[in-house]
Amino acid sequence: MKQVIQSMRGGKTGVEEVPDPQVRPGTALVRTAFSLVSAGTERMVVEFGEKNLLDKVRSRPDLAKQVIDKALKEGPLTALDAAFTRLDQPMALGYSSSGVIEAVGTGLTGFSAGDRVACAGGGYAVHAELEVVPQNLLARVPDGVELDEAAFATLGAIAMHGFRLAQPQIGESVAVIGLGLLGLLAVQIARAAGCRVIGVDTNPQRVQLAESMGCRAVERTQAESACLAFTGGKGADIVLICADTASDDPVELAARIARDRAVVVAVGAVGLKLQRKLYYDKELDFRVSRSYGPGRYDPEYEERGKDYPAGYVRWTEGRNIQAFVDLLAEKRIDIRPLITHRFPIEQAESAYELITGKKTEPFLGVLLSYPPVSQPVEYRRKITFTPASENRETVSVRVGVLGAGNFASAVLLPAVRKAGEAELIGIVSAGGVTAQAAARKFGFHFASSDEADIFNNPEINTVLVLTRHQHHTRQVLAALQAGKNVYCEKPLALNTADLDAIFDQLKKSESPLLSVGFNRRFAPLSLRLKDFLKAGNEPFMATYRVNAGYLPLTHWTQDPVQGGGRIIGEGCHFIDYLVFLAGEAPVKVEAQALPDAGRYRRDNVQITLTFPNGSIGQVLYLANGDKGLPKERMEVHCAGRSAVLDDYRELQLWSAGNRKTYRSLLRQDKGHLAAWQAFVQAVKLGGNPSIPYDQLYASSLASIQAAEQISH
Repeated sequence: MKQVIQSMRGGKTGVEEVPDPQVRPGTALVRTAFSLVSAGTERMVVEFGEKNLLDKVRSRPDLAKQVIDKALKEGPLTALDAAFTRLDQPMALGYSSSGVIEAVGTGLTGFSAGDRVACAGGGYAVHAELEVVPQNLLARVPDGVELDEAAFATLGAIAMHGFRLAQPQIGESVAVIGLGLLGLLAVQIARAAGCRVIGVDTNPQRVQLAESMGCRAVERTQAESACLAFTGGKGADIVLICADTASDDPVELAARIARDRAVVVAVGAVGLKLQRKLYYDKELDFRVSRSYGPGRYDPEYEERGKDYPAGYVRWTEGRNIQAFVDLLAEKRIDIRPLITHRFPIEQAESAYELITGKKTEPFLGVLLSYPPVSQPVEYRRKITFTPASENRETVSVRVGVLGAGNFASAVLLPAVRKAGEAELIGIVSAGGVTAQAAARKFGFHFASSDEADIFNNPEINTVLVLTRHQHHTRQVLAALQAGKNVYCEKPLALNTADLDAIFDQLKKSESPLLSVGFNRRFAPLSLRLKDFLKAGNEPFMATYRVNAGYLPLTHWTQDPVQGGGRIIGEGCHFIDYLVFLAGEAPVKVEAQALPDAGRYRRDNVQITLTFPNGSIGQVLYLANGDKGLPKERMEVHCAGRSAVLDDYRELQLWSAGNRKTYRSLLRQDKGHLAAWQAFVQAVKLGGNPSIPYDQLYASSLASIQAAEQISH
């Protein structure tokens, strides 16, 4: 399918051919009819992408500071790699569209194939021929509303939420500053609610357009006197700032035209340096509107479809979207005068030239159109770039990848490419966009949105599982049962039953090889540390402190279903490190957690492992530490010897009063490359796994046991 993609590194905005996405549980697959190009949000994104690297740094000093902090902790090369990888990630543009549902996923209620819908949400209602949209970001389009009108529903919901924040009453006077698309929608919404409305803009053409739609409107120079006259000398009861400017003039003007104790709502992106005297003298109530309404930025609402009860939250973002299209059906809002340009999806670049000012002509509502929804469509979930090698005997490791997220693109796939010795056959992601970008960047033969293209492909004999945690067990089992070797990013499983199912499969004769991304045991400094400890023929005492940092409770890894929690999801790394040092499974696992106090979710944890020879290892996994402290520090003591490993940048080995120090100055090396190379060699030689299976099982099981202990 065709989709508009923004390159954040090179700045190019273009139409790409990407694999069709697949419908997922709780979502609908929508065939797009129209999508609205945002002259505000999207223009800012495109203009940022077009800046050179220095200008990007100047415009986003907060991001530059993050890169500098990472360089100080992990090394400059590590920081630069991470920054450039993030810039290489494709950005799907768009957040307001309309179309017809092609298919519904399990768990989606209230919608069926064939329904006409308005769609909302960045990353969902994108500029693409097909889009996958969650339950609460869909609104049914009533009969009598055309789909090009319905494509404005998200922007309409933004205007509506800003209006609702002011808690208006019938007959109140509303001043709207900024008569762009957002402002003209706000004008019509306020009038539909029974308010008297006056609009203000610096552009005389937009003032005329507002007046042609039945609204009193004036230019900025006349605003103060006109508003006083319009309100009988009292000033506006409500001021909605819908302008898009870095200037503070709109917030100053709002204070001047508002009545005593009025409500001022910033709906658009404007300067927010308030003059205290102006706002103090009138005791104005200043509010900032957040997007489409309650539910925005809440993963439980947007991604998982958990609605808020109407008795407690009457107007969620989903209900605002539905209310807007209902107003369209009642002919109380007129979109037609606002549509100035239409471009077919193939000419999307022209639309962005328009909104970024490369084309100097006035515009307002800019729509992208797509092939008629009545026209038959041929789904294409796989895109081939180059044919696979015909001589399979020359390359014994032929790779298919599941998952193309940030970790895959930033860490593991660069290691796979650098290691060589493997042919990259295909890569899959659910949405298709990231798979297409990774295929081009790393040289895969094809990109797809269907994991069956990996499991059923006879050219592939090795599968990398790099998806979200809840998919790992199912995908590992499917690959093993298809006779393919598997390298799975941690965790291997989220519960004991799934873990046992995988190892039962491995016990079958002629089972392929399995490894897990416990990379730290392969780091160069780790190997040196273990060699150092071998000379001490007695039990060790070790402490691995992990300053993991605070993670919001809404993050997907905190979800017990998707991520399994942070101990299973990441803590397994450090448990495995102790298993690696001991060389055997622990005989006892004990875990304790600090009280969460409503801020944490069982992620300030002390885990103690006891090993058969009496060695004791402790993991301190902390979410409550200072973020300036380096993340990882390992201390181990044994037979008069001590070792200190600081964040894989420095290793100190102490013996007989002497110290040897080994450093990695430019780059933090946590062993990702070496872990993959060891796995490839195991596949090529067909012998023992790169990590002994008893240790793989022990590390995974201990992580699950620790998580279970702290969950009670």
